[in-house]
Amino acid sequence: MPVALITGASRGLGRATARALAERGWSLVADARRADDLTRAMRGLTNVAAVPGDVTDPGHRARLAEAVGRAGRLDLLMNNASRLGPSPQPTLRGYPPDELSRVYETNVFAPLALIQLLAGPLTAANGVIVNVSSDAAVEVYPGWGGYGSAKAALDQLTAILAAEEPSLPCYAFDPGDMRTDMHQQAFPGEDISDRPEPGSVVPALLRLLTERPASGRYRASDLAGPAVTP
Repeated sequence: MPVALITGASRGLGRATARALAERGWSLVADARRADDLTRAMRGLTNVAAVPGDVTDPGHRARLAEAVGRAGRLDLLMNNASRLGPSPQPTLRGYPPDELSRVYETNVFAPLALIQLLAGPLTAANGVIVNVSSDAAVEVYPGWGGYGSAKAALDQLTAILAAEEPSLPCYAFDPGDMRTDMHQQAFPGEDISDRPEPGSVVPALLRLLTERPASGRYRASDLAGPAVTP
């Protein structure tokens, strides 16, 4: 039975992916900051180890690694947990340094720390790393200097890791705009009901896991179309 560790699994794309993989027979190690939200998100699923906590906490990351050890293998590490930063988003001239540090801690440093902890079991299981990116990593949007630059750093981290670890597929996955709590925070007071639900992106991610193209950056729109069940 394949095993996935998904951070930020209580909402949005993390929750939708967790449920899709569980329905396909995967075991899950699921992370989110709020225990109640994580419990509700995983309700009804079997073979789930729910481990609430903050990915920026080394102790919490150690507990995630212990849960993976108990599962006996790791086929997917999905670094999905993200921090937007202040809402409304400030310009770079006025961006609070402590807030920017927290954005990078969550979006860059924590994913790398988990990769360092779990590269061994991932390689042993012929596993895959998926780092969830954003179009803000490659497009210039005023006000997105904190989140966007952090996701750009995550993209570069993914690319370098792929060059250093040719036997370990590493993907930066850009899901595009979605109707999520984080997206609403980015556009306070605006109607985002025209954005697609996170579940609509899951088939593209499943295709990435199934077909395993060369390591790199992929948009969900690049992977449109049916995929074989992983």
